[in-house]
Amino acid sequence: MSETFTFRILATDGQARRGEIAMPRGLVRTPAFMPVGTGGTVKAMYMDQVRALGSDIILGNTYHLMLRPGAERVARLGGLHEFARWPHPILTDSGGFQVMSLAALRKIREEGVTFRSHIDGQVHEMSPERSIEIQGLLDADIQMQLDECVRLPAPRREVERAMELSLRWAERCKAAFGRQPGKAMFGIVQGGVDLDLRARSAAALSAMDLKGYAVGGLAVGEPQAVMLEVLEATCPALPADRPRYLMGVGTPDDILHSVARGIDMFDCVMPTRAGRHGLAYTRRGKVNLKNARHADDPRPLDETSDCPAARDYSRAYLHHLVKSGEALGAMLLTWNNLAYYQRLMADIRAAIEAGRFEERAAQMREEWARGDLPPV
Repeated sequence: MSETFTFRILATDGQARRGEIAMPRGLVRTPAFMPVGTGGTVKAMYMDQVRALGSDIILGNTYHLMLRPGAERVARLGGLHEFARWPHPILTDSGGFQVMSLAALRKIREEGVTFRSHIDGQVHEMSPERSIEIQGLLDADIQMQLDECVRLPAPRREVERAMELSLRWAERCKAAFGRQPGKAMFGIVQGGVDLDLRARSAAALSAMDLKGYAVGGLAVGEPQAVMLEVLEATCPALPADRPRYLMGVGTPDDILHSVARGIDMFDCVMPTRAGRHGLAYTRRGKVNLKNARHADDPRPLDETSDCPAARDYSRAYLHHLVKSGEALGAMLLTWNNLAYYQRLMADIRAAIEAGRFEERAAQMREEWARGDLPPV
């Protein structure tokens, strides 16, 4: 435990970094994957399961929690950690992405954004100051600046306008955040796929001397090669002694490529969402349990896994649960998927420490390429 927020790099292998974030509620081993707990829950999982898989930190969503049950209510009930029974670190996003992607009748101004709730149509206002206030009421350990994430493709002038607005909002968020010992506010690099705009955003945010930096506005449909080109240009422009967070990413292969370019933190709904739709992540790649080939298969998803969902249940049973729409199917496959993601991150950390990250990444890709077991 630490009374302050600190980040240190323990080992490097090329641009890949093995580090550690320390804060009062615990340590975060990096590279880290943060399970997404949108509305105060990692869907289909108990919090003690999430922790037992090796999760050091989870993500909460400011937009969803401000709408339901309400940030002030969560604060009265002891904050998000107490409310959700997760005493470990929590990162909250600013709500900006959801405002842009979910809310209706958005109106963006210098002061902030006005929008209608996707739940009940009620009008809300979100300013940089209000976003930080909400994240404070939730008692988040890492709080994100409010930013404007434009839909791509978009004209360069529109991307530039949103990037510059996000920089002004970052300054206001920093002022609103003030001094909170043991906590951090991260800035978010924007600029679409324009490398010059990304460089300008990174330079301006670096000058603000924040405790961490995120790369936003990626993994929104652009090719992987474009995302990686942006990371190659952006990561070297950020302070080397601060954590770097790639928002909303991603697939296991995305994670390997991004770690190789210096990213330390990830979050994505992919493993939990896939689990609710019959898709399992394994060391042999993805397995679709809806497929009839599994109906008579007595084998587990992965006999070598230390996760009971992967090791102890037959594919036939998992197929039955998925086809029947049983809640247990979503629970078991989500458990399996998060176990796989956390095992992937532990493997990455060990490989960086051993100086063989690229070798291990190549081995993983070879195993994915060989594919799943042949049908029985």
